[in-house]
Parts: sequence; structure tokens; C-alpha cells
Amino acid sequence: MTEPYRHSIRIRYGECDMQRVVFNANYLVYCDDACEMWFRSTGLRLGDADWDFMTKKAVVEWDGPATAGETIDIDVHASRWGNTSFDVTFEGSVEARPVFTCVITYVGVRLGTSDPMAPPPEVRTALGG
Repeated sequence: MTEPYRHSIRIRYGECDMQRVVFNANYLVYCDDACEMWFRSTGLRLGDADWDFMTKKAVVEWDGPATAGETIDIDVHASRWGNTSFDVTFEGSVEARPVFTCVITYVGVRLGTSDPMAPPPEVRTALGG
């Protein structure tokens, strides 16, 4: 496996809840942002190959809090490849302290539809598959 892509996000006050920690739904927003930046870092341009992807399932496990003003580092890598679906694992930490792990299952689709489609070979190659 290649080195995971790392995306860093500075946590804003408005992303935290009344307990002063990141509101749980924001972790999925962070994963979405990290995934987009990961794709961009490889030079992939969605839509060039008539292919896109949709979320099928997301599982988040929390290990500790993250709070406003901290920077959360999110390591991203493809952890499973199927025929049309693939899993991406996101591991978030603050100063090397584990905060969360998320595995999102995506399904490849023909651009502009929800018709399943295998990822083009260049996508799998770029993402370490």
C-alpha cells in the first residue's frame, strides 16, 4: 500500500457542540473534504471518464475529542476494491492523538446517473488500487 494522503483542517468554533467538541456530523463533512482533496492531489478530474461515485455506507468510530482551534490531520486511503464499489478509510488525529476512524463505502456510477459503473483503470491506479 502507498502512503496515505494527509489532509489537515483547522477546527472552527461553529463546528463544535455545546460540549465544546466537534459535532459528530461534522466528521463526515471533514471526510468529504479530505476525499475531494485526495482526488485532486492525484490529478484526477471527476467527469473526465464519464464516471462519478456516491456514498453507500459510512461507519464512524470515535476515539477522543477534537475542539475548536485544534488542527485535525486526516489520513486517507483506499482500503477495499470491489467491482463497482470501494472503501475509503479516514483516520483523524490531533497531534498524533487518535480522534476518529471512518470507513465510507462508495459506489461508482455513470456520470449524471445512479447506474453502477466500475471505476476506470486510471482511477484505481491513481488511488492505489
